[in-house]
Amino acid sequence: MFVFALAVVFKLCVIQFVQGDVYRELAEERTIQNMDIPANRGNVYSVDGSLLATSIPKYDIRIDAIQPKQELFNTLVKPLADSLSRYSGKPLSYHLNKIKKARLDKNRYFLLARDISYSDYIRIRNFPMLNLGAIRGGLIVTQEEKRDHPMGGIAERTIGYEKIDEDGNVTRPGIDGYFGKTYLRGTNGKRLMQKIGNRKWKPIVDYDQVEPQDGYDVYTTIDVNIQDIAHHSLLGQLEKYEADHGCAVVMDVKTGEIKAISNLGRNQSGSYYERLNYAVGESHEPGSTFKVMAFMAALEDKVIDTSTIVDTKNGSKRFYGRTISDSRGHGKISAARALEVSSNIGLATIIDDHYSKQPKKFVNRLKSWKLHNKLGVSLIGEGKPVIPEPGDAIWSKNALPSMAYGYNLRMTPLQTLTFYNAIANDGEMVRPRFINAVKEFDREVKSFDKEVINQKICSDKTLGEIREILKNVVVRGTGQRMYSENFSMAGKTGTARTDYYDFEEWKKDRKYVSSFAGYFPADNPKYSCIVVIHKPSTKVGFYGADVSGPVFKRIAQKIYTETPLIDEVESLEVVDVKIEGQYESFYKTSQLHKTIMPDVVGLPAMDALALLENMGLKVNMRGTGTVKTQSINKGVKVKLNQIIVLGT
Repeated sequence: MFVFALAVVFKLCVIQFVQGDVYRELAEERTIQNMDIPANRGNVYSVDGSLLATSIPKYDIRIDAIQPKQELFNTLVKPLADSLSRYSGKPLSYHLNKIKKARLDKNRYFLLARDISYSDYIRIRNFPMLNLGAIRGGLIVTQEEKRDHPMGGIAERTIGYEKIDEDGNVTRPGIDGYFGKTYLRGTNGKRLMQKIGNRKWKPIVDYDQVEPQDGYDVYTTIDVNIQDIAHHSLLGQLEKYEADHGCAVVMDVKTGEIKAISNLGRNQSGSYYERLNYAVGESHEPGSTFKVMAFMAALEDKVIDTSTIVDTKNGSKRFYGRTISDSRGHGKISAARALEVSSNIGLATIIDDHYSKQPKKFVNRLKSWKLHNKLGVSLIGEGKPVIPEPGDAIWSKNALPSMAYGYNLRMTPLQTLTFYNAIANDGEMVRPRFINAVKEFDREVKSFDKEVINQKICSDKTLGEIREILKNVVVRGTGQRMYSENFSMAGKTGTARTDYYDFEEWKKDRKYVSSFAGYFPADNPKYSCIVVIHKPSTKVGFYGADVSGPVFKRIAQKIYTETPLIDEVESLEVVDVKIEGQYESFYKTSQLHKTIMPDVVGLPAMDALALLENMGLKVNMRGTGTVKTQSINKGVKVKLNQIIVLGT
């Protein structure tokens, strides 16, 4: 027993004096740590400086109920309860009993207020006892950042967010998510925290060891006025046609800036909200909007011209054992007219007749326009386009005629819009852009300029012909119900079957994708736009011109009427060289010969009036405009106050 006792004493001495520092550091690491203090994320702004997303700090106020000394606690607990009663509206006795019970239970993390604003936090921390701080008063403050979208549900998915679940999995949709790591997040700070049990930590002091650095601000290309127009135009049509989901995108033709993007899906209760970014992420068969690409390929390869006659039969034609049909028969019509009336047979015949023996040529033309590649936009989750070619699993003899009118391939709405935008932009294809700049207050950290994907997608001849056809689609083609005398539009309707793999089932419950892609004004395009609506109720309507076309028209119309148009005038001084020369000549004459009548015919009436009155003449002016006659001829000597009559 004596030897055992000596061994215990020896071990205690070793732990205390030899290994003591190691164990003390280990204990301190487990109970005291420098914890991360999240930095405020930067703000997201619209193109005009309107706030789209911002970080709002929220605070939880707690108290370490056993930290204050007993005498101090007894003195201040009632004033603290009284202050809390005035703040919350609950009786003083309620708070008094709760705080006293927390001290009896030795609760070191008792909640006083949750999820409060900064102003309320300042108010509460100045309550009795709490105003003594963490050491004397037991104050515990935890701060959490809440992301707020001032525009509500409008463009919420595109603006985006960053969420991290309990397992560390991160979800980063939209602009907020894409730029979260690089610019918006900022650098976390450090605060010394003490573990008080049950996975709870409290600050040891009121200040941070390392202050967090807020993230940079991101300025987007979104125009809140156009965004509001697109959102409500799309929403109204989705509700009218009881559709499953849809999207609308408005793009600046010259720069590629996305001015508006709305993505709305229906929930179980029938309401629509920003569920997914369909415009960027949903790759599907585009249907008739792809006919423009097929037609341009044939024009550019010079296998047809706009006047080439194509036989569309009576609305039905067999291709390799499969029937392709139109809504009605058109007979023999020009290739241009086939596109205007959106003839499936017409486009399938053109492409099959000229590319069936060399399908690779057609595919290569599409690839030269980069239609098989992603756009590389600054949003996570862009859908991958599918342009099949010989040798692929989905290739068959029917592949070419199917592709001609938008089947057997896949594209996202934004990818389709980018091509139409290139048509409007004199052939220059630009990458869609959501961001203008990243800033820290007024200092620009990084700017984002126009990016060109393809300098010239086709010849000027092809470009001129396709633009004329797209204009005629609205004037006299499938989009003629959209025509307006007040402003011009150009584009292409699209109606595609969807979920048709079991054709017998599809015939029982027909589902379509209705779309319209184009630009406006038709002759001098400013904006391009695409509207895609999935699975509208066939009881109400399903054709692209009826379902998506009115959304396009409404957006174009409201942008014209509600968006201010600004014309810049370089100078208010307009110089007419001829008149200026005449005036100089007359001025010299009046200076050298103050009594000799000059020739004022051709001068503006007001200029002639000033010149003659300075010579001391009384001028009788008949009419306005330019002087055509003068009652005293040039070179005649005149007298002071002599009357002269000028005719205009």
